[in-house]
Amino acid sequence: MKIWNVDAFTAKAFQGNPAGVCLVDHFPETQLMQTIAAEMNWSQTAFVTQKADHHFHIRWFSPRDEAPLCGHATLAAAHILWQEKRTESQILTFDSLGGPLKAKKKEGGWIYLNFPARPIAPCALPDMLQQALHGITVQSVYKDDTLYLVVLRDVKDVVNLNPNLSLIEQIDCRAVVVTALGESSYDFVSRYFAPKVGIPEDPVCGSAHCRLIPFWSKILEKNDLLAYQASARGGVLKVRLMDDRVLIGGQAVTVSEGDLRI
Repeated sequence: MKIWNVDAFTAKAFQGNPAGVCLVDHFPETQLMQTIAAEMNWSQTAFVTQKADHHFHIRWFSPRDEAPLCGHATLAAAHILWQEKRTESQILTFDSLGGPLKAKKKEGGWIYLNFPARPIAPCALPDMLQQALHGITVQSVYKDDTLYLVVLRDVKDVVNLNPNLSLIEQIDCRAVVVTALGESSYDFVSRYFAPKVGIPEDPVCGSAHCRLIPFWSKILEKNDLLAYQASARGGVLKVRLMDDRVLIGGQAVTVSEGDLRI
């Protein structure tokens, strides 16, 4: 079984978000895919089967569980499918746990993902989350059935945040996203923490932007936005709100490829 390591949401190796990509004739046993993902220890490893020239089925695994939706590993998978000439189509469709997804190749190495927009609702700040954020000033808090989204005062608070991951791991959610209004050329910035599923901090999380894009689009009153995920590796996303869908654009770089001897 071949595996590729791809850095997504970046044009430079060793930046953005690393993902594993396995192209397979049929999905291995779920436990084996989970074990491979744990062995690779990237935030997500994608397994992809081909149904037709432009039609694929994708599954994603964190080091600890199967993910319901993943942006950067889908971007990485589309990049590898085109790199390896597995398709001649410029638009790919993926069946997934997150519903039907599309990837479109654009000029300059940009790939645009068409993902579902995810609504979030205002909520109270849980005491344990407040402790995990070390009492930093919080502007507002939102949630859905997967994550908490916490709005901070400014970019500096997002960049300098050093949360207590052991406390976040105890909160009843998959992940915590912190965000703030951007500065310079960026409309907003964010960071993503998911220690419960083996991801202390995800360098660039596409699925988080399914919540961030509609949220900031409404506040800023515009549909086209430029986002930056302010992790140590960092990543840039060109994004757009389209009714109940979002476009998430990024680049990708293949770092390595190899064989799994199993």
